[in-house]
Amino acid sequence: MPQLKRQAISEMIATFILIFIGAGSIAAAQMSGSTAGLTGIALAHGLAIFVGISATAHISGGHINPAVTIAFLATKRIDSLTALVYIISQLLGAILAAGLLYLILPTSVIDAVNLGIPAVSSHINIWQAIAMEGLLTFILVFVIFQSSVHSKGPGIIAPIAIGLTVTLDILAGGPLTGAAMNPARWLGPALATGIWDNAIVYILGPISGGLLASLLCHHVLHKED
Repeated sequence: MPQLKRQAISEMIATFILIFIGAGSIAAAQMSGSTAGLTGIALAHGLAIFVGISATAHISGGHINPAVTIAFLATKRIDSLTALVYIISQLLGAILAAGLLYLILPTSVIDAVNLGIPAVSSHINIWQAIAMEGLLTFILVFVIFQSSVHSKGPGIIAPIAIGLTVTLDILAGGPLTGAAMNPARWLGPALATGIWDNAIVYILGPISGGLLASLLCHHVLHKED
């Protein structure tokens, strides 16, 4: 249990970093009138993931995402109790980060960007949005399993590969769905702002995409191991 407590704290802090820096970067871009736009926001999220994984991988594995934890549970890499504790910790970290941003940021900025909550573009429908979130998360979890989980993967550079994957996913999917790839990334700002639009996109999309990638890697690409 002491080890599980350390893992829970690690997951909570790492997820806090992601939401505080990720959503905070959107607010910062609004306040500063930054021309970096999508690129800057994508880099902020990717760097937050890199930092979070680097700081916690040796304790909890650096999941920072309920969709990743569920993928690990489905492939029997963690037990049910650990998965539950991880998910609760991730959600708490996200809620705490969004809550603090809500208290710190000017109301005008919060209203302008809805606290950085991911949003579905008016140019696509709900099923296209679910598919996009699923595909983006598939790519993310595929890279996680191939770089850090596979016995022959380049584990030492896995945090870099995973962080860059988040950056690339946001560059590709940010304008369409916000490219959350993570139910916690959506839940924190949603709870703080009370905006629950398209919740199914940010729950079903990441979980289904992550499961598909993990099962493919586990049963096909890792089979010889």
